[in-house]
Parts: sequence; C-alpha cells; structure tokens
Amino acid sequence: MLRQDSRDAPLFGEEEDGRPRKPKVRHPLASFFHLFFRTSAILVYLLSDILSSRFIVCMVAIMLLLSCDFWTVKNVSGRLLVGLRWWNHVGEDGRSQWVFESRKADVSVTSTADAQVFWLGLILCPILWVFFVFSTVFSLKLRWLAVVIMGLVLQWANLYGYVRCKVGGQSTLTNMAQSYLGVQILQQALKRTEKP
Repeated sequence: MLRQDSRDAPLFGEEEDGRPRKPKVRHPLASFFHLFFRTSAILVYLLSDILSSRFIVCMVAIMLLLSCDFWTVKNVSGRLLVGLRWWNHVGEDGRSQWVFESRKADVSVTSTADAQVFWLGLILCPILWVFFVFSTVFSLKLRWLAVVIMGLVLQWANLYGYVRCKVGGQSTLTNMAQSYLGVQILQQALKRTEKP
C-alpha cells in the first residue's frame, strides 16, 4: 500500500513556492539522536581494538547502537525531520503488507536543515558500512564480517524504506510510466490523423 501526498517534505533542502526556507533546525534532539547512534556504532567499530580487547563486548555494543539507530530513525527522526514513515502491517489473513507514507510539506513543521541532516546521515552511513564490508573481507578479519553485514543491512533497510516513501512505490512509478507512454502514443496517433 502506498500513500503519498502531492507535496512532500524537502529532499536536501529544496525550495518551496520559490522561497528558500530558513536553515534552522526545528528538532535538535531528533537530529542529534539521528546522527548519534549511527556515528557511535561506526566509531566503536573503528576504535574496537583501542576500546576493548574483547570481541564480544565490542560486537554487542555495536549491535545495540545499530538497533537503537534503526528504531530511532524508523520511528522518530524520519517522522519528525522529513515527515516520512514506513512500516510492515500483517493483516488478519497473515499476509504482510508494506506501508509507505509521506506528509504534506508544512513550513511550520519541517525545515531545510532538518531534511539535510536526515538525508545526509541516512545516505553517508550505509556507504561507510559498504566500505567496511569490503575492508573486512580483504583484510581477512572474518569474525567482524557478521557485524559489518548487520550494520549494512540495518542502515540500508532504513534508506530503502525512506527512499520508497519519498519517491513512491514501484507500483506508482510503473503507473506513471504507463500513463506517460499512453499519452505519448495518443498524441502521436492524433498527429497522424491530423496530417492531410
């Protein structure tokens, strides 16, 4: 199921109605925790040899930080910072249904700075986890492979969910493409019938 309004929250600080919005962070606590858990997980991973010689302690700390990040981004910062949310609904018949929603852009609720913090954090961190996966494989530190794959999976799941909220579901994109092609074919047919 896809619910999308005609006016979405801004992506990377777009202008609305020709007027740039003030770059003021309206939700500083949500912005802080949006970045805190994900950067903390990355820092613990990078400094794991310095922080503790025990692999299990570092792994549990990273997993807890990644889990807190996933929950915070999915349930709090996405809704507050950019007005997007997604979830999975299991119906009475047991079928799983993904729901992607976006709220209308409201200058009083969202800000360009909030959107920039949200999208930059959401995009840059998964790229770092991809790098960590490759560096773990090539350096043959295979005990860390499960940790970095989990980091990658959780970060990409949120990224995928919010991109689907922002640009719409596959069915909406397919419908848009089909309607565009239909209009183009109709226009070509009308042009041919108008020619003498």
